[in-house]
Amino acid sequence: MATGRTVAGLLAYGLLACGLLAAFGCAPGSGGLTRQPGSSPEPAAAPAGAAATVVEVTDGDTVVVKVAHRTERVRLIGIDTPEATGGFLPVECYGDEASAFTRSLLPVGTEVRLTRDAEARDRYNRLLAYIHRADDGLFVNLEIVANGYAEALIIEPNTTHAGAFYAVAADARGQGLGLWGACGSADEVLP
Repeated sequence: MATGRTVAGLLAYGLLACGLLAAFGCAPGSGGLTRQPGSSPEPAAAPAGAAATVVEVTDGDTVVVKVAHRTERVRLIGIDTPEATGGFLPVECYGDEASAFTRSLLPVGTEVRLTRDAEARDRYNRLLAYIHRADDGLFVNLEIVANGYAEALIIEPNTTHAGAFYAVAADARGQGLGLWGACGSADEVLP
């Protein structure tokens, strides 16, 4: 399911990950992307982090995983998808599409790696994490933004990938991808 946005998202992730070794606990050359002139970007293995298995995708930016023999709700750091049908808040334009896209990236049973930033949990006691698919290293948070299913939402002090999120969000908006083309902007409540 590679798209132009997938490559752009992976490239932006790779450039950042290679410079953020401490955040992922990896050595130079072991994370991010490797690219030779004239070749396509190739994802490396998922960065070090907690191994988990997807149990459910609640909405576009929240998933339930099994980690360390516990079930945990995980809020994806750095992104905000529109509200979907079935939640507590009013449904927003492109919310159901964002949820479906996240489900397509993370089907039930998908093995993932969770990495955290400065804070472990939010005010709703959800784990805060960056999620990478274990099989191909896809940076799921960034992929959602790069394809226009979310806007960047950076909340201090969880800012490790802020630059990448803002860059791919601006690109998606400029190209009218996803919610930017369908809704004109984020957070548009449906009538």
